[in-house]
Amino acid sequence: MRIYRSLDEVPADFGPSALSIGNFDGVHIGHRRIMRRVKQIAQERGWKPSVLMFDPHPARVVAPQRAPRLMMPPARRAALMAEEGIEQALILPFTMDVARLTPEEFARRIVVGRLGARAVLVGDNFRFGHNHAGNVETLRELGGRLGFETEIVSAVSRRGKPVSSSAIRALLDAGRVALAARWLGRPYALAGEVVAGRGVGSRQTVPTLNLANPAELVPRTGVYVTRTHDLEAARVWDSITNIGYRPTFGESAQLTIETFLLDRLTGDTPRRISVEFLWRVREERKFSSPEALKARILRDATAARRYFARAGRVAARPQP
Repeated sequence: MRIYRSLDEVPADFGPSALSIGNFDGVHIGHRRIMRRVKQIAQERGWKPSVLMFDPHPARVVAPQRAPRLMMPPARRAALMAEEGIEQALILPFTMDVARLTPEEFARRIVVGRLGARAVLVGDNFRFGHNHAGNVETLRELGGRLGFETEIVSAVSRRGKPVSSSAIRALLDAGRVALAARWLGRPYALAGEVVAGRGVGSRQTVPTLNLANPAELVPRTGVYVTRTHDLEAARVWDSITNIGYRPTFGESAQLTIETFLLDRLTGDTPRRISVEFLWRVREERKFSSPEALKARILRDATAARRYFARAGRVAARPQP
């Protein structure tokens, strides 16, 4: 995928494009429906499947108090969109100058003038332009005048509720990572460098990999069944992960993310890992002693092994 980070970087041959516009945080199953439709139209017409995103999130500029904690940075979103066939993305710096553009100025100068859009595909709650003055009907009217088709892609619903980034954030805040995974289309993951802990675990409980996580959105504190990937080698481990403040060793002011591998680590300690959250086991709690905590960690590990055994049996079933 080609990624451009300013209008100045956009080449003259960006268009003609089939274009979707939005923030796409999480790139959930609803977003993927839009991406697949963008690709389909682009293939049918000989255009380029493209996306326009914003960085930072527009709310950070116009209403910081309402800005959401994001699930992933724009580059990660672009990588997931590439899996659905998107070939180029503009990650547009969102400034007050951009915020002040009227819907027509935004469509004329950027969507058509710089990105060569021949078709624009958005969700039914799409708003754009100064003070969110434009909606999908505004977009249709502008498309008729400026020469691009407009297609509104309906939201994906699950259990009667529309799938949205804000709804997934609420699930993660509640620790409901299994349902969040179904709405995302994959497990929610945190990635970063492995850093040294205080050494208490390896001496008194069990050794763990401690994740230095730069993500804005971390699931609710507690113990989770997880799968851990070495980002620099083809190694994957079943694991359990504690998100919390280590109350057994004195309440810490810093949130920690500690992962215990269910199989003994062989070879070098990974330098960078990704931890996928599959199921919430329990709340974090304070234990009477490190020994009591260790016993509970080993019980949690047994529960995790049962989880993976069940998941393996389900995966092994013949498909109808």
